[in-house]
Amino acid sequence: MKMNNMKQNYLLIGLLFITVSLIAQQKDWKGKFEQLGSQLPTPNEYRAADGAPGPKYWQQQADYKIKVSLDDDNQKISGSETVTYYNNSPQALKYIWLQLDQNTRQPGNEEDKTSTYKINKQKRHDTRFFSIYMFDRTTENGIHITELKDKHGNDLEYAINNTMMRVNLPKPLKPGETFQFSTKWWYNINDRMEDYGRSGYEYFPEDENYVYTIAQFYPRLAVYDDYEGWQNKQFLGDGEFALTFGDFEVEIDVPSDHIIAATGELQNASNVLSKQHIKLLEKAKKSYDKTVIIATQEEAIKREKSNKKSRSTWKFKAHNVRDFAFASSRKFIWDAQAVKINDKDILAMSYYPKEGNPLWEEESTKAVVNTLHTYSNYTIDYPYPVAISVHAADIGMEYPMICFNFGRPKPDGSYTDRMKYRMIGVIIHEVGHNFFPMIINSDERQWGWMDEGLNSFLQYRTEQEKYIDFPSRRGPAKSMIPYMGGNIEGMRPIMTNPEQVLQKGNNMYGKPATALNILRETIMGPELFDYAFKTYAERWAFKHPKPADFFRTMEDASAIDLDWFWKGWFYTNDHVDISIDDITYYKIGDNTSTPKTEDTFAQASYFELINSPEPYYGEFRNKMKEGYLETLTLKEFYEITFSNKGGLVMPLLLNFEFEDGSNEDIYIPAEVWRENENTITKLFYFDKKVTSVNLDKNAETADIDINNNSFPRKEQSSKFEKFKKQIKD
Repeated sequence: MKMNNMKQNYLLIGLLFITVSLIAQQKDWKGKFEQLGSQLPTPNEYRAADGAPGPKYWQQQADYKIKVSLDDDNQKISGSETVTYYNNSPQALKYIWLQLDQNTRQPGNEEDKTSTYKINKQKRHDTRFFSIYMFDRTTENGIHITELKDKHGNDLEYAINNTMMRVNLPKPLKPGETFQFSTKWWYNINDRMEDYGRSGYEYFPEDENYVYTIAQFYPRLAVYDDYEGWQNKQFLGDGEFALTFGDFEVEIDVPSDHIIAATGELQNASNVLSKQHIKLLEKAKKSYDKTVIIATQEEAIKREKSNKKSRSTWKFKAHNVRDFAFASSRKFIWDAQAVKINDKDILAMSYYPKEGNPLWEEESTKAVVNTLHTYSNYTIDYPYPVAISVHAADIGMEYPMICFNFGRPKPDGSYTDRMKYRMIGVIIHEVGHNFFPMIINSDERQWGWMDEGLNSFLQYRTEQEKYIDFPSRRGPAKSMIPYMGGNIEGMRPIMTNPEQVLQKGNNMYGKPATALNILRETIMGPELFDYAFKTYAERWAFKHPKPADFFRTMEDASAIDLDWFWKGWFYTNDHVDISIDDITYYKIGDNTSTPKTEDTFAQASYFELINSPEPYYGEFRNKMKEGYLETLTLKEFYEITFSNKGGLVMPLLLNFEFEDGSNEDIYIPAEVWRENENTITKLFYFDKKVTSVNLDKNAETADIDINNNSFPRKEQSSKFEKFKKQIKD
């Protein structure tokens, strides 16, 4: 009876221990493998559960006829436009919203009011704050609406709220109806070298000329969609643009000695180009292996001195684009090369002042060509007739068929490799934006990573596939370790609006690009990833995808449940830090056949299973008599304990090194953590003795601490030791 009570006490103690362990484990459980579920919008007839557009998907359209004039003496834009808006939605609209992004330069704008600055004690001042926010904001800045009428010439009521303008319709616009209106406006062009603008002018005092890169220059229809109605978030500087597709007819009036690059195809070449220019342009359309210089540097230098007062009007048409931009200058050199994408011919072109040479003549159009080939392979065939790279001194910026890119040699024409690769990288990136978001038209104002991150990933693929030893900054797992291992207070999850992001480059560009690279190379494999990624591009080309559409399509087209991956990489600030904590070595045998020695496996515990007194092993020993013993005594068993110190669950990429000098890679999917997100133990067996185990040996997962990735522990060289070795070598 006493023995039974003792057994009951042991049983109660055991149950209590198990309960306490389960409670402790439950407390640390974060649901990393639970489905995203309610975090994603419910599928419906507009957006299906598989990530594809639903059977009743719809989107609006806005067609523009624009006339714009560039005042080169006063750096001013004046324009008029007629817009035809198509209501393809199932709802009647009482008003429409347009974007007036130039209003970020008006005094009292929300960007200025909500920006935070402090005095830089070393510099004694903050250039941006003092030069722009204190002195540059006047009532002459921003866009000035001088007329707004319906197609009958009647004035329309409107209200401007900072960077948004509401136009009140005379009567509700019913589903299937169109509304046409016209407007006139003007604004003073900003000096983009002073205010870091996405567009504007750069002044060259040596020859007293300007290069104009003009965008956000006209009132643009905001997106109205099934997801959130009108896209009405104000432009605060970081969140870029959400725009509606349409057809454009644009006439641009400039000094007659200017050359223009623009969205779309030039309609009146014979009126604005010389016969020689036209001849060379036609030659370029058939030149697939090298660029053709259409306007030479010598010619550009002559034009710099001409300063003609006569005017020319350049006419362009663009079909099914979400925006329009152009560049104009008498300083432009112009080259072009044909690109064959399957059965379609595209013209890759570059426009740049002499200050960009020789680097731009050597590398710009080549980078455009490489980008079109690679991106078309991973997404859809490039659908537009031209792709243009324009030289601008500071930031890069993208628009349909045209982009503005930095990268300038020194005044003597020399340049470093770093400058060359930075320039090539930014051209690939900005040209690549034709695909994300100009074609796969995500909402940049809300989800910056959907264009910057996906684009940075394909930029990395282009750099690696088209160039030898390209020093890619974003994409490799190693590149994200400093950020992901940094202070979490300076981070936000990828699924954060651009205006709330704390480190834009890392958050919107680098981390998503690294995540997708890891997803492709390590988790899904190139074949499954590429098929799913291409499926997403094909489904949402010329449409308005949201994050859920991307997540669902990647899973639907690959048969891989990736909710754990999206949750960890996109919804949290967790990082990768997986540790090999302990290894226990087991050998089937007896005390005489397998001596117990400390050097059997360095730092590992050792047990002889066959001599264990436990009942389980007694039964196991009986089975050995049935013929298994001879086989099992040849096996080496290793029980390895791993801990997830960083919180971000990832696959285990293991490399075992053996006594005979050989090694073996073993891949364990991330689901190994599904029952315990913090600590797991797994048993491995081999035909030979292990001398060491290494985790993520090739640095594929962005693990921030490699010191705990090996067993026995390997002494890692300090940065100083690595530096000394580099000096010695």
